[in-house]
Amino acid sequence: MSIQKSSRDSDHFFSTEHLRSNLKSRAVKGGAITIVAQGLKFTLNLVANVVLARLLTPNDYGLVGMVTAVMGFVTLFKDLGLSMATIQKEEINQQQVSTLFWVNVTFSLMATLVTVAIAPGIAWFYNEPRLVWLTIALATGIMVGGLGVQHTALLTRQMHYKALMLNDILAQFLGISAAILSARWGFNYWALVILPLVTITTGTLGVWIACRWQPSLPTRKSGVRSMLAFGSHVTGFSVVDYLALNLDNVLIGKVWGTAQLGFYTKAYQLLLLPISQINAPIANVAVPLLSRLIDSPDRYRQIYLRLLEKILLFTLPIILFMIATSDWLIQILLGSKWLAASPIFTFLGISGLLRPIANSTGWLFISQGRTEDFFRWGILSSTLTVLSFVIGLPWKAKGVATAYSMVAIGLTIPLLFWFVGRKGSVQTKDFYIVIAPFSFASAGTALVLITFRKTIDIDPLLGCLIVFLITISSFFIGLLALQKGRSILLDVRKIIVDLKTL
Repeated sequence: MSIQKSSRDSDHFFSTEHLRSNLKSRAVKGGAITIVAQGLKFTLNLVANVVLARLLTPNDYGLVGMVTAVMGFVTLFKDLGLSMATIQKEEINQQQVSTLFWVNVTFSLMATLVTVAIAPGIAWFYNEPRLVWLTIALATGIMVGGLGVQHTALLTRQMHYKALMLNDILAQFLGISAAILSARWGFNYWALVILPLVTITTGTLGVWIACRWQPSLPTRKSGVRSMLAFGSHVTGFSVVDYLALNLDNVLIGKVWGTAQLGFYTKAYQLLLLPISQINAPIANVAVPLLSRLIDSPDRYRQIYLRLLEKILLFTLPIILFMIATSDWLIQILLGSKWLAASPIFTFLGISGLLRPIANSTGWLFISQGRTEDFFRWGILSSTLTVLSFVIGLPWKAKGVATAYSMVAIGLTIPLLFWFVGRKGSVQTKDFYIVIAPFSFASAGTALVLITFRKTIDIDPLLGCLIVFLITISSFFIGLLALQKGRSILLDVRKIIVDLKTL
């Protein structure tokens, strides 16, 4: 690989001036591409969950879950928040991005070596010798992923959403295909290791092909100190947040064993399907868009709140439907051996109703350059999360899920709205104004669904179809009953019209 590239040839990777003239159309196109792509990714994920759950056992998922909790934490250090620093910064150059690239590569290598070194310790902690080679195998993905961090950031900065989404879909398809074939060939839990490794490798190759930027040698005085500080605070948040959100896996696995952890892991995966399929890719649109609007506070606020409305419009009905039919869905999709995951999913799903909003506040912290506040919030929220896990642990996985949701809804998320709304153009009251019509529609929908489930005994497959129709109908009727809800739906119609004219 050649590592020399003139700054004049590579300037088009960094400048964002050309984006300002048609920022709206790029955002609308990006949103449309994201929605279509995420529909495909959701389908792929659903197929993977259905097929692998039938080919593998709860113990297989629990075994790999013991490693992934640690792996995910170590993987944070391949990025160091430097991808967001590249996306957010108004002006950037070849020397700076090259220096960040080599920082990412260095820390990815260090994280890989550390993971290999602690593999025996992980196996000792869980008293499970098989975890040694599982950990070493997964560690190789950290190094590979680190090679694509800055290329992905540059594509995101330039709003090349089509290339990003196509690459994600292809990588995910190849990873899932490899995992299913491995499971059918009798590799058992190794299929859950092969899936991320193939996905990461093909994804990294894909961004290198899509973004032909080549790093030059790092330079000492490239002016990246402020970017490293920015990234350190993002990483600090990610570290404490990850530790808190994954301590449940560690505690359940240690105290209650692989079966309980397998049920909990599967319930959590199902909950994240609708949330991650919408929130994560929209963040790729939102962060660069909001970062370019930081000098226009009124427009910044308007666009963020409009994005938040659309996220809630798409996620809330899906989560309500999944909560109401969790037992049916699990029986249909995963099989009766997974039914113990149903009550766990129900309790986790309650907090999932507001999780899309909580996730979106990260866009505000990052695009406004408030990463130190972001880190401070991470310490506070992580403390509350860990406390909820400890409270619920005596009642197994279901107790952990219940306590987590109660603390999140009653304390953590209201505190978050206050904390993020203290500064910037988006204020605390704005969150509640956006939530109000959706809360009304959700409450009415939940009442109808509870009545239906308690009074009607029906075949699960037919029941899912009927409940889905009831959920959509009730939710949109609830929105139409309010003036604010009608304006939200009219705004969606306007966006569709805009798409047709582009």
